[in-house]
Amino acid sequence: NIHTFKVIPSLPSELERLKELAYNLLWSWNYEIVEIFQRLDRDLWESTSHNPVLMLGQITQTRLEKLRKDESFLSHLDKVWNIYQNYMNGKTWWDKTYGEELKDIKIAYFSAEFGLTECLPIYSGGLGILSGDHLKSASDLGVPLVAVGLLYQEGYFRQYLNADGWQQECYPENDFYNIPVQPVKREDGTQLMVSVDFPGRQVLAQIWKVEVGRIMLYLLDTNIPQNTAIDQNITDQLYGGGKETRIMQEMILGIGGMRALRALGIEPTVCHLNEGHSAFLALEQMRTLVKEQGLYPWEALEATSSGIVFTTHTPVPAGIDIFPADLVYKYFKDFHIGLTEKEFFGLSRFNPDNENEPFNMACLALRLCSYVNGVSKLHAEVSRKMWQSLWKGVPINELPITSITNGIHTRTWISHDLGDLFNRYLGPRWRTDPSDQSVWERIEQIPPAELWNTHERRRERLVAIARKRMKKQLERRNASPEEVNQAEEVLNPDILTIGFARRFATYKRATLLFRNLDRLKKILLNKEHPVQLIFAGKAHPADNKGKELIKQIVHLRRDPELKRRIIFLEDYDMNLSRYLVQGVDIWLNTPRRPREASGTSGMKANANGALNLSILDGWWCEGYSPETGWSIGAGEEYDDKEYQDEVESKALYDILEKSIVPLFYDQGNDGLPRKWITKMKTAMKELCPVFNTYRMVCDYTEKFYIPAAKRAIAFKKDNFKRAKQLSEWKINIKKFWDKIIIKEILADTENDIKIDGELEIRALLNLPSALTHQDISLQIYYGLL
Repeated sequence: NIHTFKVIPSLPSELERLKELAYNLLWSWNYEIVEIFQRLDRDLWESTSHNPVLMLGQITQTRLEKLRKDESFLSHLDKVWNIYQNYMNGKTWWDKTYGEELKDIKIAYFSAEFGLTECLPIYSGGLGILSGDHLKSASDLGVPLVAVGLLYQEGYFRQYLNADGWQQECYPENDFYNIPVQPVKREDGTQLMVSVDFPGRQVLAQIWKVEVGRIMLYLLDTNIPQNTAIDQNITDQLYGGGKETRIMQEMILGIGGMRALRALGIEPTVCHLNEGHSAFLALEQMRTLVKEQGLYPWEALEATSSGIVFTTHTPVPAGIDIFPADLVYKYFKDFHIGLTEKEFFGLSRFNPDNENEPFNMACLALRLCSYVNGVSKLHAEVSRKMWQSLWKGVPINELPITSITNGIHTRTWISHDLGDLFNRYLGPRWRTDPSDQSVWERIEQIPPAELWNTHERRRERLVAIARKRMKKQLERRNASPEEVNQAEEVLNPDILTIGFARRFATYKRATLLFRNLDRLKKILLNKEHPVQLIFAGKAHPADNKGKELIKQIVHLRRDPELKRRIIFLEDYDMNLSRYLVQGVDIWLNTPRRPREASGTSGMKANANGALNLSILDGWWCEGYSPETGWSIGAGEEYDDKEYQDEVESKALYDILEKSIVPLFYDQGNDGLPRKWITKMKTAMKELCPVFNTYRMVCDYTEKFYIPAAKRAIAFKKDNFKRAKQLSEWKINIKKFWDKIIIKEILADTENDIKIDGELEIRALLNLPSALTHQDISLQIYYGLL
């Protein structure tokens, strides 16, 4: 017989509190808690990828016995424990603002990925990082939110390059018992599970929990012996496998996620879909209302949609999850919600009558939500154009797609050095209320020399970590000893440093800067005013064009003149991201407008004093001014991509040569680039209070969560009376709409109207007997001829 044992650290009673501190990710944005784990063993903190749970499993019993008698350490632990307890039990913004009025509501936030910390690798990029920052700010604000996702056995891939610079992928397995996740158990000690019906079988998913400050994140995992081998693999990889794997993952996330909440005794008032991956949860809600409350399907639809919020992140149709109709039929043919097959598939199609259209997850989410937003003002405009046909005949500016611009969790991303500086000059409220403009005005009080010295210290650390990682990359590729030794000489901690780190999709144009190599060399190799470039990022495993861009960069740095000025760092993750945004001088972003929905890496760099050089796309359309950074172009959009690249690459070189490089090296006798520092301060002062998740989550709460909660509660009242009435009204209107006759429109259009004058317009209508004047409203559509 083979038996499996879980061996846990034997913590002395004096140190028992370390376990609770380790399992609550508050440490991921509270450096004072991190310091107690570093004090346990600083080398172990680094070698475990900043994983306190793994640390406690690996630290020697001898070390623990020594620390239990160390009065200084125990005093430090008491101080950290008090910080933790004060945070967990303190009065929050929500308590003070809505605590009594809405004490019983619960918001459920669903996302396919969460980027909370590098030792919990269940994220791939911007969407996951945003989800993680959303949870952290919800915790800070005290919003009554619970989150749902998937716990991937392998997560997203780890990246390494072969000798030719071609991206390779590996998928190391996550050891769930040595990362900050815990199984959710029943009272009898058994693992809590939920089941989801698949064709001819049931798939079980066990539930895990992650504590994120005051927020609980629940993750589902199908890798258990009760499932078949195929079903055990459903939650193996984030965005892995083909269409069938994806639909199974999204059923577990949406349907299984809702069942998990019910199993936990949580009945969400509002569900927030972060992208369309979890849209099946709305169908599960409808099914439950039909089965348990006896509602008709269209009544269930109104009751369900009243409490659903949907955030779309993609500005292009290709970014939407689409499934063949026959595949969806295979998995949902026995999922009974009372709709006909045509009605069911119609929910997911632009044209419900077009049976050739595939099943579109974003369409499904849009049809089953009451509130929808893009993630920047420009993205909302793009989304309204993209989804216009769902609201036929409605003017585009009246489509119900608004915007809540993304932000960052400031405390997570600002360097400890800069944070200490802010503590001294801005006070503690830059951490507790980062959306307060008056707090950031105090940046002017920071002496230029202190700000610049802090920034230079971060650039030095970035260069040091880049050299260290470059050396490891070369050793892994079995490079020659000479090449490995040369890694110690790449980059220069004293020169203008430009960073470009993001997903290597072709539309992001990572190699736009290389279009004219002669001109680029003149910029990088200028003896008096040199410049260096640091690149990082992953291409999707199936994106060979993206991989080709990485290869081009690797080949370019083989030029003997450029090998010390250009570097590509492998395996971009949250840890490397922090070093980059905290250490570069310029953050470069070159997407094809309007393909960048928002982007948040530039916000992180800005918060650390870096300046943005970007196409006017995503958030930068709102953040840019000549005082806060530089724009490449003026927001033009092109049909000819080759021409666009030519124009915008020239503009990029011009800005570097004529503006950025001269300004950076315009230093006084004291060595300070005072005009550059002024621009740094202005950018932080103007942008930090706006582009943060504290403001963003407040926006979601006040614009969406609270109205949706009140609407959902009202629709549920009196046995769903309002949901039933609205459903009946819509059916009636749809039935008799084409029977409404406009007989005459009366308006005086022959005489001129003064600019401040009034024009009376009346309409004479014939209404069918089934409708009254209360069923309709008269609106005027007007504009220039």
